[in-house]
Amino acid sequence: MKTLKYFLIGVLFLSFSYSHAQVSVNVNIGTPPAWGPVGYTDVRYYYLPDLETYYDVNTSNYVYLNNGRWVRTRSLPSAYRNYDLYSEYKVVLTDYRGDRPYDNFKTHKVKYGKGYKGQPQKTIGQKPGKGNNKQGKDNGKHDNGNHNGNGKGNGKH
Repeated sequence: MKTLKYFLIGVLFLSFSYSHAQVSVNVNIGTPPAWGPVGYTDVRYYYLPDLETYYDVNTSNYVYLNNGRWVRTRSLPSAYRNYDLYSEYKVVLTDYRGDRPYDNFKTHKVKYGKGYKGQPQKTIGQKPGKGNNKQGKDNGKHDNGNHNGNGKGNGKH
């Protein structure tokens, strides 16, 4: 009887251990916007200093103060609808995990004030309309007839 008891306890222990081994964590990271900075595929929030606004990559929402309350919306407030997100600086919040980045707003507002510029950034995508020459406008590239066959030029400009 003792052997059967130990056997059942062992089976329960193994099945319990096995069930824990099968648990996996699935974190759904959203797709960063085309205007997001290159090199940060696993980050959740950007802070936009000039707008004093956060962007949540997971939900594609802007998070900003509206009449004293933090709101989440798919678009910027009407005052900023024409704001050029491709050209302006984005602070990547790599050290924050959670749902309320605005808990650190006072620190972010001081540390990254309006007009803040850190290291140069490249955006993930190209700004719409830039360089696509859809309207037949001159894109600034001209063929000057100098061809050396390898497409690399001489490196002196």
